[in-house]
Amino acid sequence: MMEEKYRVCDIMVCAMARLIPDGSKVFHGVSSHMPMIALLLAKALHAPGAVHLNIPGGTNPDPVRLKKYTSAGPELLERATAYFPLMEVFDLAMRGELDVAFLSGIQFDSRGNVNASVIGDYKKPKVRMPGGAGSAVLIPTAKRAILWRTKHDKRTFVNQVDFVTTRGNVERIITPLCIFKMEHGEMVLETIHPTSSLEEVEENTGFPIKYSQIAYTPLPTKEELSALKRIDPGDFRNIEF
Repeated sequence: MMEEKYRVCDIMVCAMARLIPDGSKVFHGVSSHMPMIALLLAKALHAPGAVHLNIPGGTNPDPVRLKKYTSAGPELLERATAYFPLMEVFDLAMRGELDVAFLSGIQFDSRGNVNASVIGDYKKPKVRMPGGAGSAVLIPTAKRAILWRTKHDKRTFVNQVDFVTTRGNVERIITPLCIFKMEHGEMVLETIHPTSSLEEVEENTGFPIKYSQIAYTPLPTKEELSALKRIDPGDFRNIEF
């Protein structure tokens, strides 16, 4: 474990931002501050032509207005360049033209199944959750589904999800400990964050960890950290921790 000089939220956001190519059409859902800020970071640094799509429909909103705890509020309509409502996002994805969707879930397994519906038996669940909502449509239809979760434990990363809410084009899952990547239909360890270790990942994952080599997630650069301070002065990227 390295000295806690870098925050996990910054490592995760920068990792997300680096996965956004210039010119790509990118969507994030509700309660999605980390991917929203990652998208703004990418647009500020290496992907100025990326298109920011969201639930309210404000395309490429001005980040200066993002001063409240929201990633799906009316602020995203203010000073936007266009209006592109959610139904059009679904249509875009169904036509194979949504490049990246940042989404999440409650449980994940090594085969890329996502559960956002129930914990326990579906007919008599221990906990009933909100369900798939847009994720059930967008994960299978977006070109790339990049998932994230701010918890990494054996209740989240399980051998088999209690219920398959959705599955599809899951490319990566970014967690506070590491980044998983889907390869040949199974989840493998791509990188470990320098703030964690292989042992910690193994201890907190409910399925055997597979990897070809040990690699570490690049730490945020000075340029990225400086841009994050401008883009997210309210530190919303850290609000889920």
